Amino acid sequence: MPRRSSLRALTGALLLVTCAACTSGSDSTEDGSAAKAGAAGIGDPLFPQQGNGGYDVTHYGLTLDYEPEGNRLKATAEITARATGPISSFNLDFAGLRVRETTVDGNPAKFSRSGTELTVTPESSLSKGRIFKTTVRYDGSPKTIADPDGSMEGWIETKDGDGAVALGQPNGSMAWFPGNHHPSDKAAYDIDVTVPKGYTAVSNGDLKSHEKTGKRETFEWQSPEPMASYLATVAVGSFEFTETTTDTGIRQYNAIDYDELDDSADVNAFVSELLDWQSKRFGPYPFATTGVIIDHAPEIEYALETQTKPFFDRAPDKQLMVHEFAHQWFGNSVTPRTWKDVWLNEGFATYAEWLWEEDHGKRTTDETFEDFWNGDDDESEGIWDFPPGNPPSADRVLDAPVYGRAAMVLHKLRRAVGDDTFFGIVRAWTKDHRHGVADTKQFIELCEKKSGKDLGKLFDTWLYGDGKPEKP
Repeated sequence: MPRRSSLRALTGALLLVTCAACTSGSDSTEDGSAAKAGAAGIGDPLFPQQGNGGYDVTHYGLTLDYEPEGNRLKATAEITARATGPISSFNLDFAGLRVRETTVDGNPAKFSRSGTELTVTPESSLSKGRIFKTTVRYDGSPKTIADPDGSMEGWIETKDGDGAVALGQPNGSMAWFPGNHHPSDKAAYDIDVTVPKGYTAVSNGDLKSHEKTGKRETFEWQSPEPMASYLATVAVGSFEFTETTTDTGIRQYNAIDYDELDDSADVNAFVSELLDWQSKRFGPYPFATTGVIIDHAPEIEYALETQTKPFFDRAPDKQLMVHEFAHQWFGNSVTPRTWKDVWLNEGFATYAEWLWEEDHGKRTTDETFEDFWNGDDDESEGIWDFPPGNPPSADRVLDAPVYGRAAMVLHKLRRAVGDDTFFGIVRAWTKDHRHGVADTKQFIELCEKKSGKDLGKLFDTWLYGDGKPEKP
């Protein structure tokens, strides 16, 4: 996500995620072990009801049929998962839309709904380790969702009312497909979207096929690399859609609203330049494809690092592109285990902006650090409100400290260990946890291992300390 201090108004809206308790009864699986209902929430420190217990998803197969006129969606979700314990029922996060049918391994399954919890009860309990496929058929008019800080996400109709875009950080993905919507449960995706002839439907990953049948067109997108659900996207509209390759041969898909074409003329070439620079700094680009989605909706005034194709609400400047593409390493490939670890996403993406300036004849990172320290940078407002490693609440999880002060943490680390060790840490981090999840404890352990230093005081002061530290 870009710098929220300038791109999102902090309205303090209440979190809409609600939870209903699962059925408390238990029975036995076929191997005789006792089964119980999966938990309605993973227990994230900031979003305790996000995600669900009892299973891990390995693959989502989403088949969407969308009619922009009237904003109507008819869809099927096939969710392949592994039971992490014997379960008699399990929950999926799902908001709005009408569920028509649920099955588990092809057999009818009972379902009930309460708030944003869809509880599925298969005919018989599932044993630990069992691979099972849940199918949910649903339809209706997908809605926007207000996230904890008041920003709008979910399924959002675009400015001309003639298309839509789906954005999901931190809760919005549940507005358009049921799932285990917590960053720690990543999965592969196949997303097929059918739209009226003349429209383009863009999603994450690689375009496997594009077929025209009568008055409808179907776009089949595949993301084999694991993805957190908040990074999944679909954009439907009238775009200039191009398929090219970067200078290093990465497949690139750009979908740009026609109103933004003139201001986006340099985007295609800049993606190649940017990925080349970031790959040298952070390690190999972690995905098989890249690209951008540039569209606008009245309710959106932000960009988002949707996997492989960052979304921009208007033609982006280079600095914003540096930030969002850095997330392909930090956040998308290496995903936070909990939302309190999100400073690793935003701190690195913000520090990438500092490094870009330093490497392109502008401010050095030392100078940028000084500007943030002195409050002379536009993005420095509010950075001392709370420690970036410990956001106080869900409505502040993406406030200024998680961006600017988190970047300052990384710069202090760089000063403490030296450039060679620091960039060695960065590349080891993206390599060791490629396509996985990781947390702050693991990052600190890596820093101390690579540097051979006790860095406890540094992190205690800059990452976890209250208020503005004394400047050494």
